[in-house]
Amino acid sequence: MKLADGKARTIQHMMVTTFWHPDGTPMSAQQFMEMLFGKLPEFFKNEEELRLLWCAPDTRAKLLEGLAEKGFANEQLAEMQRIIDAEKSDLFDVLAHVAYALPTLTREERALKAKVIISTHFNTKQQVFLDFVLSQYIKVGVGELDQDKLSPLLRLKYNNAIADAVADLGRPEEIGRIFVGFQKYLYQEVA
Repeated sequence: MKLADGKARTIQHMMVTTFWHPDGTPMSAQQFMEMLFGKLPEFFKNEEELRLLWCAPDTRAKLLEGLAEKGFANEQLAEMQRIIDAEKSDLFDVLAHVAYALPTLTREERALKAKVIISTHFNTKQQVFLDFVLSQYIKVGVGELDQDKLSPLLRLKYNNAIADAVADLGRPEEIGRIFVGFQKYLYQEVA
């Protein structure tokens, strides 16, 4: 289907999904996508700004909250993932696909590209932890990169021994910087 920018987006016609307009009326997937396309410029003005907002947990959360307030909650965006055949992709890819007709990448493809860059910016112990975080991201999704997931991820990786995490990765502030800092490499423009 084509949106107002004249670029085509593909949806899976085999699925029967009903979306709900904020006024409570049902609408088709195409209507939902058109409505989302029309609202996205209120949140970011270009692809670069979307990448910048998405690569930090705090600004990503604010963007998702704002979208939810406009009727585009995580559940609807996850459904849009299915419709555009991007279930293994990041929600970033859904937004970038709808807004700019960008091809979607799977979370695994994003993680593999990021690992190459991570290997040049982080020490070996940090890389081991970030590889673990990326494996969780691939399995579960972008929610694993939220700031409130850092402690559970550390506990899971280090068998509840936060002291071991601190010994490997540094003080809590440094661990937080590592966790937030690597995320920009997931969303860099693909060359």
